[in-house]
Parts: sequence; C-alpha cells; structure tokens
Amino acid sequence: MSDRDELRSLVASWLEAIRAGDLDGVLARHADDVVLFDVAPPLCHRGLAACREAWAPFLDGGPHRTFELRELSLHVGADVAFAHALARTDQDEEVAVRVTLGFAKRGGRWAIVHEHHSAPITA
Repeated sequence: MSDRDELRSLVASWLEAIRAGDLDGVLARHADDVVLFDVAPPLCHRGLAACREAWAPFLDGGPHRTFELRELSLHVGADVAFAHALARTDQDEEVAVRVTLGFAKRGGRWAIVHEHHSAPITA
C-alpha cells in the first residue's frame, strides 16, 4: 500500500469512528504526544489524554452520522504529511469547520501528531 493510500485509509477510519461516536476509534492512530488545537477553549490540548477529554463532549453530543470532510487535500512527504478539509456535521449544514491533520511516520506507520479545528469568525 502506498503512503497516500495508507493515509487516505487512516482518514477514512477516523471519519467512520467520528460518525459512530467511537472515541477509541477516533484516537486509534493518534500519537501519544499529539497536539490538538480546538475551536472551543481550552484551545490547545497536548497529549493523548488531553485529546481524549477534548473529543468526548463532541462525540457524546452525537451521533454524527453525516459528519463529512469536503475538499480534502492530502500532501505527502517521505515521513511527514498533512491533510486539510472543511468538515460539516449533521447538526448544521451551513456551518463548516476547517480541519487540518498533521501526520508523521513513526516505526514505519503513519500517526496523527497534530490536529487543528478552526471556525470562521462571524461579525
């Protein structure tokens, strides 16, 4: 499997876990030292345990059966990669959240090392 294919599969599994409300699945490919920049305070979560605490309220508010990424772009290097997209949930079709995922290849396997969610500022 190519790196690009592995990363696409990783993102697809992450999306399915979000849709299913599966917290363990959402975090399955996150590195222990992952950094998450989130929409709601606190804006920065460092480490897998903090990332788990940040994701839990969103998943508890689900299910998010129609959570999707639109305009997904994937950029792959030898041992680092990133993806960016617009995310929409079944809660509000008009609100999009920007999502960036950073990946590092560790021990021959891709892991999410950075996750960034941001929302447009409305006046």
